[in-house]
Amino acid sequence: MGFSLASQISTNYHSFLRISHQTTQKFLLFDGKNRSKLGFKASELEHLSRNLVLCKLEYKDFEERSSPNEVKKEIEDCYKLIHRLGRGVVYLGSSRMGPDHPHYTQALELGREIAGLLDCTTWSGAGPGLMDAVTQGALQAQKPVGGFKIGKEAGEWTASNFHAYLPSETYLTCRFFSARKHGLVDAVVRASGSERTAVVALPGGIGTLDEMFEIMALIQLERIGSSLPVPFLLMNYDSFYEKLLEFLDDCEEWGTLSKGEVSSLWKVCDNNTEALGHLVQFYGISYCDEDRKTKSENEFRAIL
Repeated sequence: MGFSLASQISTNYHSFLRISHQTTQKFLLFDGKNRSKLGFKASELEHLSRNLVLCKLEYKDFEERSSPNEVKKEIEDCYKLIHRLGRGVVYLGSSRMGPDHPHYTQALELGREIAGLLDCTTWSGAGPGLMDAVTQGALQAQKPVGGFKIGKEAGEWTASNFHAYLPSETYLTCRFFSARKHGLVDAVVRASGSERTAVVALPGGIGTLDEMFEIMALIQLERIGSSLPVPFLLMNYDSFYEKLLEFLDDCEEWGTLSKGEVSSLWKVCDNNTEALGHLVQFYGISYCDEDRKTKSENEFRAIL
């Protein structure tokens, strides 16, 4: 395992050295904006400053927040974006499942159908993978899209803070996860019966689980800030969440959850048809609307 040696070269620059078995080592110099590399032989280590400190941290490129007001400002920016684009459906999901994955196709179709069904804005982390799928689906339905992007995403778009194709006025690139989470929660708050929102948890990893359980805890504790209930759909494509659901059942047996507590907080859907049917029932949607052309009324009545 490699280690990093860190020392202050000047008041503005820091250096990081990765130790390995190579005879020539490299310094990475940076001042928060610019980076440069400096190579030298291992034998020259003795000439380095004695102030070098051994640590187990690899180089990380981030800006420290100097004031809590920076976080507050970013939260305010998230709220302003929501106010401008409108509340709607928030999608949580993996950034690693690309267009060649079957869940990508299912997510794209779900994003398109829900956008048309609820006639609302589609919100996500504005990243790659399944977030990209629902964005593409909403755009196919010709409905508005918004997003809260994070500077570093576990997937393809890690090198840039900019989205590959969305207009810059439709998303924010957040420095702080806390601000991003505030945005994702506020985007589903229902202040009136005319607002149709939802949380949709697609298959995902650590980030998806983090956001999913945080929102579920807010619903459980009645701290989500919504005057009206918000539907929460867990998309169990190909039994992806089956082991998680079994674990939650075990929690009921251990007494850390009450019987039926989790099932009262969300709706587990094995496919898109079940998800759409649940939203139809939740919002009492009539299929007399002329703009619903992709599904017939009989198809949805069959799943209610």
